[in-house]
Amino acid sequence: MGDIPLVIAIDGPAASGKGTLAKRLAAHYGLPHLDTGLLYRAVALTVLDAGYSIDDHAAAARAAATLIADRLADPRLRDRAMGEAASRVSSVPAVRAALLAWQQRFAGNATGAVLDGRDIGTVVCPHARVKLFITAAPEERARRRHLELQRRGESTSLGAILDDIVARDARDAQRSTAPLKAAADAVLLDTTELDADAAFAAARAVVDGARPH
Repeated sequence: MGDIPLVIAIDGPAASGKGTLAKRLAAHYGLPHLDTGLLYRAVALTVLDAGYSIDDHAAAARAAATLIADRLADPRLRDRAMGEAASRVSSVPAVRAALLAWQQRFAGNATGAVLDGRDIGTVVCPHARVKLFITAAPEERARRRHLELQRRGESTSLGAILDDIVARDARDAQRSTAPLKAAADAVLLDTTELDADAAFAAARAVVDGARPH
């Protein structure tokens, strides 16, 4: 793998498949993986558990500053409502600043790491050796999320999920701090027509091409 740590930065909108891809790449290359979205979900859950409004920026900033890794194991973080709540707290600059330091510590692992989120290649790890931007059509992302929720026994309409995804895309792209966008040197991977195995093969080819031989 060479002396330079292999940091793989994976960005993309909700339900693009970046999380599944990140986990598989981390396992394949023997690297630790961080789903950075869980950090924001954990902040949101901490705020709500303490009885504050999700729009209380001071409470969100305090939660981010004191976040510990154990919070990332809470199964409630996977609830659909937490995705919406996380998107809202992620627009708070103080939250992003606190979690930026958290993520950069994780990325500083000696052998490297795989991080997925929305500003990994642009802000968290701008010098990552590999940068991928995973995307897919909103309708396809909504279909995938709908299937995922059905498998978990959650009942919701496909239309409502699509509305959520479109709203989150707009909020994430328009926020003033670290908006969702592809890094200039990121490889764009559109998974609309790809299954998980095909997406993994395409991503692995990019990573292998960036590693020293």
